[in-house]
Amino acid sequence: MNIPFLKSDGNTLPGGVTRPTWIVLDIAGEYPALSPGNPLAALLNRQDTQEALMTRLERLQHADWLHGVLFRFGSFTAGLSTSRTLRDAFARLSEKKRTIAYLPTLSMPALLAASGAREIVAPESAEINLLGLGLEVTYLGEFLKKHGIGFENLRIREYKSALTRFSDDRMDDFNREQLGVLLDSMETAWVKDLAETRGLDEAAVRGWLDHPISSAAAAREAGLLDRVAYEDELIGPATRPISAVLDLLRPPRRSNGGSDAGRIAIVPVVGTIVTGKSQRNPLPLFGGVSAGSDTVVAALRRAAEDKKTKAVVLYVDSGGGSALASDLIWREVQQLQKPVVAVMGRVAASGGYYVLAAAKTVLASPYTITGSIGVVSGKPVLEEFNRRQGLNPEGVSRHDTALMYSSARAFNDTQRHLVERSIEEVYQRFIKRVADGRGMTTARVNELGRGRVWSGQDALALGLIDELGDLHTAVQRACELSGLPYGAPTWTAGPKNRGPLPEFAQEAADEAASLHLTAGLPSGQVMMWLDSDLHIR
Repeated sequence: MNIPFLKSDGNTLPGGVTRPTWIVLDIAGEYPALSPGNPLAALLNRQDTQEALMTRLERLQHADWLHGVLFRFGSFTAGLSTSRTLRDAFARLSEKKRTIAYLPTLSMPALLAASGAREIVAPESAEINLLGLGLEVTYLGEFLKKHGIGFENLRIREYKSALTRFSDDRMDDFNREQLGVLLDSMETAWVKDLAETRGLDEAAVRGWLDHPISSAAAAREAGLLDRVAYEDELIGPATRPISAVLDLLRPPRRSNGGSDAGRIAIVPVVGTIVTGKSQRNPLPLFGGVSAGSDTVVAALRRAAEDKKTKAVVLYVDSGGGSALASDLIWREVQQLQKPVVAVMGRVAASGGYYVLAAAKTVLASPYTITGSIGVVSGKPVLEEFNRRQGLNPEGVSRHDTALMYSSARAFNDTQRHLVERSIEEVYQRFIKRVADGRGMTTARVNELGRGRVWSGQDALALGLIDELGDLHTAVQRACELSGLPYGAPTWTAGPKNRGPLPEFAQEAADEAASLHLTAGLPSGQVMMWLDSDLHIR
């Protein structure tokens, strides 16, 4: 029982009450969309997911004994795209139940998520952090040069900034321009969303950012809050945490959409796109999730072969990576003989956009970072560093190009020309894939491309996506395209068993094998990559 100030003891309900009438649901963390497909990773995963939260909310919605839900926000670290998804989920519950969001800290993401509740409440001492959106990129070029390290950065085209923080000492005008437009678009979307859910004029909401509010009382006066109150003032004797009622939350009865009618497969592409298998590296410096082309292709093929699966939702939360791996995944999507709906998470840019270009329908959040249709290649140059340290790499080759990607020396003219020709060919293939998938000319895609990033809101206006929405919306569109009713079951597709071991043991072995130090950059000589250091806050 995590409500220490309840007046009654932790197990006794008031007289005449047999079940709690209010539930407290803690909202904290980042809320990734899906649980890890690997059983061992799922077992070790300590984060709550959107998938798990949506299941709980749906069951609360159908609990006829329940009057209301208190969303108690704690250390909420989700981004704006996830916050919008939570807002919509809370709003669906609010149609059936009374809902209150309790916010000790008012940040832009937390307020967006909380706006799906009927009421927003904060304590008198609440921290108000509605200060607008910004980002900061640390450029390492000068620092690396001081230590004798250079960096080759060949890119297409002027907006492609994936490697510039390593090669340059400051932000160039093109990158500053595109990031400024990106932030403007996201703030505009936030203002529109809050005005809509709070029933206010957009000018009033924008005033919260232009003239920051510093107290809960002022926030209540401005319309951000419905009440100023402490948590204990919201809790009654018939209130319990959700953990106390899990046995009462039964799956809702489906009148249609059962597994006999068909189901929707969800195939995730999460993390840096690489060749080979997907991995999860827990190391703090170079760790993270990768989407391996072998794993994603195998999952798509399994969904294609599954007779019950009538459509596929491709969930992409990736800044790209290997050009080769991205193309292999794109090809499998293009060849799939079932409708494919693609939906973007926080980011689906560069190779993350490439893989979904052939989808029938593409959705994104207005806060998604997308586009970055461009190509980059490069390498660190340790020539001066080696000289200072007394290191002397010597190579032997029969051709001038054999050791061109060695870090011992910079590209010569012949090598640089070859790399430039290679990335130009990849770029032309990229814009053709997008043109074919989106029904545009290659000239138009090139105008929108050149490495430039867009918000999901701007991508909709430019024709790079079809609709604003999240995973819930994408599943609905997949149902429509496949003729299934809303509420049809979903499953997360993964590769088939890959060896003599049972699937759980095989995937556990793969997980253990993946715990090794990897490079901080995507593998491959040519990359479709958006710098993973780009975080809006």
